[in-house]
Amino acid sequence: MTAPLHETSAGESTATADAAPDAPGTPDNSGSGTAIQGRSPWQIAWTRLKRDKLALAGAFVVLFLVLVAIFAPVIVGLLGHPPDEFHEDQIDPLFGTPIGSWGGVSSDFLFGVEPVNGRDVFSRIVYGARISLLVAFLAAVFAVVLGTVLGIIAGYFGGWIDAALSRVMDVMLAFPQLLFTIALVSVLPNSLLGLDGSGVRIAALVLVIGFFGWPYVGRIVRGQTLSLRNREYVEAAQSLGAGRLYILRRELLPNLIAPITVYATLMIPTNILTEAALSFLGAGVKPPTASWGQMLSTAITTYEADPLFMVIPGLAIFITVLAFNLFGDGVRDALDPKGSR
Repeated sequence: MTAPLHETSAGESTATADAAPDAPGTPDNSGSGTAIQGRSPWQIAWTRLKRDKLALAGAFVVLFLVLVAIFAPVIVGLLGHPPDEFHEDQIDPLFGTPIGSWGGVSSDFLFGVEPVNGRDVFSRIVYGARISLLVAFLAAVFAVVLGTVLGIIAGYFGGWIDAALSRVMDVMLAFPQLLFTIALVSVLPNSLLGLDGSGVRIAALVLVIGFFGWPYVGRIVRGQTLSLRNREYVEAAQSLGAGRLYILRRELLPNLIAPITVYATLMIPTNILTEAALSFLGAGVKPPTASWGQMLSTAITTYEADPLFMVIPGLAIFITVLAFNLFGDGVRDALDPKGSR
């Protein structure tokens, strides 16, 4: 009796198994092969970001500015003078302009001195970085937290909740932020909730800039949530009895981190420009606290006699905003390679 076609003898079976090559995808147990390791999305994004030289340059400048702001007292103690100290001996008593060329630049005053009072421009630029970065970072955090919470609620629940929050976003986006901030700052007391002087102004700037910035984050988060709430993993979690809070926190929020991170990095330079504009208009920190926008406002009356006093704070704002924008563009391209600049 002949054996069926699909059966083989023991010898043939052993010989065939020995001669046959490993099937694709079969792990190599001999120890000679190299194991393939998977990479997380964040590792892939970091690999892409490292290839972007402009983004890395922007990140280096941002890190440098953050360190300058943190160690401002140490830097000024080594290279400058106290930011509120007057140096009348560096000012021409007849014209009120710095003695010497280039605004009084020297080994003692690296960026020269302010007209009229002779304060060290280098020290005020260093301390001004503290105000700009502090307001920009805190306002961005406030806007991102509020916008993420309200945006994800609007996108997931939908219905009247989505309609109400969307209308609130529309109203906030149409509201004149600068006028409101100027009006609010003009009626603020000198001390409030344990803060006084410039502390009250800084807190007000953070709250106002962040409050008017959250609708931008909220719209992005809402749109992403609308596209994610019907995905298979969300429906699977619902079918297993997961609550709404669990789905929002464990299923939707981790998938929203990438767009939130991108928008946060691009929001910070906008906040820096907003703070500089408000300080320029007199709605920022109170003198004598150093601020880049305030320095530009002061330089308007003296730029013809001392143009460098206007150029230096303007360059500080330009370099800071450019560095954040380059870094933000690199983060966006790393996290969303399908997008284009």
